Amino acid sequence: MSDSVVTTTDDLDVRLEKHRVELTGYCYRMLGSSFEAEDAVQDTMVRAWRNYEKFEGRSSLRSWLYRIATNVCLDMLSAGNKRARPVDLSDSTPLAQAALSPRADNTWLEPMPDARVLPAVADPAEAAVAKESVRLAFMAALQQLPPKQRAVLILREVLAWRANEVAELLDTSVASVNSALQRARATLAERDDKAADAAVSDPLDEEQRKLLERYVAAFEGYDMAALTALLHEDAIMTMPPFDLWLTGHDDITGFMTTIGSACEGSRLIPVQVNGLPGFAQYKPDPETGGYAPWAVQILEISDGGLTGFHFFLDTKRWFPLFDLPLHLDAESDEVEEGA
Repeated sequence: MSDSVVTTTDDLDVRLEKHRVELTGYCYRMLGSSFEAEDAVQDTMVRAWRNYEKFEGRSSLRSWLYRIATNVCLDMLSAGNKRARPVDLSDSTPLAQAALSPRADNTWLEPMPDARVLPAVADPAEAAVAKESVRLAFMAALQQLPPKQRAVLILREVLAWRANEVAELLDTSVASVNSALQRARATLAERDDKAADAAVSDPLDEEQRKLLERYVAAFEGYDMAALTALLHEDAIMTMPPFDLWLTGHDDITGFMTTIGSACEGSRLIPVQVNGLPGFAQYKPDPETGGYAPWAVQILEISDGGLTGFHFFLDTKRWFPLFDLPLHLDAESDEVEEGA
């Protein structure tokens, strides 16, 4: 069956669902929010279902869906909110001045499970580009672009659409698309990115796998000497929704043994998040004797060490998104890896 021929509502539902993951990835890059992206895709699907009789097959169903999704995202971005990382909003704080000051949820870039935004592709190079394009540093850079430039950059550089296809989608000229792409590239080139994501092999190479094994042993054992050995001197740690971020292994391990000391005895469960290795962190729960969810961690790796790790603490939102349990029993030896 071609994209333009649908005989039943069931057929249409199947055709629409086939594009859900890639559309979620697109909307996530546009919006910087896991939940807003899923809302945008659901809105896109509803609009497509309601207006399918007006779709005359002049383009593919996929292109039509991207047009709808782009308009939905542009409408959502009209308020002008730009999501960010803590490193984008302030300077790092010395440990002696550390204070946990939360900001509103819509301030922050949000984590996203790979499985919800990265469709399976056969081409390793295409898969690598897709993963790089949802990493935190690139996502933060996208947020600095005006919405239409953001759409052009994603469509042209991430999804490899031709300029004439983007022009048709945005109801503009090829010259306008090329100009927007040049301006977007120039903006990204000017960024002096603190905490830029490092190159991570896909799949992880042996050295990176061993580094993660050492990290898990150090974190679960709360061995600060072992953790220090894994961190680059200028490594960073962030903890949204708090705007505090720390630089350097002395301040990081100092925080973990003082303000963050309740994390001692935690367990880590691997997750695939934002194209990078990550973990669901459960800390001891004195009320139940088991473990309570505490954070989704995203790790950045470079030159045999950790350059950054980011703790997303709103577990009531994040753990269900990753299909993770909200409690671990103390006697449980193994937990199935999250999404």
